[in-house]
Amino acid sequence: MIDRTTRFGRKSSLGGMGTDLRERKIIGEVQENQERAKSLLIILSDNLPLYPHINLIKRLRNNAMKTTPSFCLLLSLTTTYHAVAVPSSPEDDDCVIKSSNYINMSYEQDGAEAKEIAKYLPYFPFKGIPKFYDIGGFLENPEVFQQIVDIFAARYDSIGIDAVAGLDARGFILGPPIALALKKPFIMMRKKGKMPNSISSADYNVEYGKRAGLTVQRDKISKGDRVLIIDDLVATGGTLSSAVSLVHLCGGTVVECACVVEIKMFIDPPADSGLPSRTKLFKDMDINHVPVWGLISEDVL
Repeated sequence: MIDRTTRFGRKSSLGGMGTDLRERKIIGEVQENQERAKSLLIILSDNLPLYPHINLIKRLRNNAMKTTPSFCLLLSLTTTYHAVAVPSSPEDDDCVIKSSNYINMSYEQDGAEAKEIAKYLPYFPFKGIPKFYDIGGFLENPEVFQQIVDIFAARYDSIGIDAVAGLDARGFILGPPIALALKKPFIMMRKKGKMPNSISSADYNVEYGKRAGLTVQRDKISKGDRVLIIDDLVATGGTLSSAVSLVHLCGGTVVECACVVEIKMFIDPPADSGLPSRTKLFKDMDINHVPVWGLISEDVL
């Protein structure tokens, strides 16, 4: 029996490589290790959003199946990629999944489930924003709210987290049921002046103005803790960046920032657009390694 927890690999820096080089590197590692296992699971990560890499993953899978048919490929937004030796017996599949830190990609951004949920996200003009999306639309529909919780719980069930952090205030609605489903502690990140024994992040900007930094209680995140950050929506990324800073101040690691809605127009807009860039903000704060994921984008809203 192959030791299914045996791993080979190193930190990934694939983001800057060309597609062909990425393919050769991954397929090469598969071939180098094929004698060590009857099947091999490759977890690839370059800490970038999933959607630019769909075609790459399809191509990788096809190439791998041609050269080494017993291997499969899985994209993950974790911080490393590994070649993981796993037993070939089908009845051991559950053990394989539990032995690896990975993000479940069963639910894609703007996939079938997302398109259905989008019907319950109305928008209104608010604070100078033409389309301010209101999660109250799905909160009044228990089945839809439960479906969102189930999707997030499934996505992060095997990633290996220590806590779920929710952002003031709508993250307090979404975070607790997700934390309960994952059987993990829930941590509140609140506005200044709301909690004792707390530390604060710096002030930050959002799409409709400037805000004071978020706070978290000092004893809630320990050094080395892996934290999942939850909020309802990400646009410019200001609030998320404040939350990420708090986790880092406490010595923790952000596994991913997850939101129901992601406004993609702010990810990396043209320089002459006048729009704030989330990519630039994260890079300037040295947190561009932290992945951000949204279930629904403005493309289907």
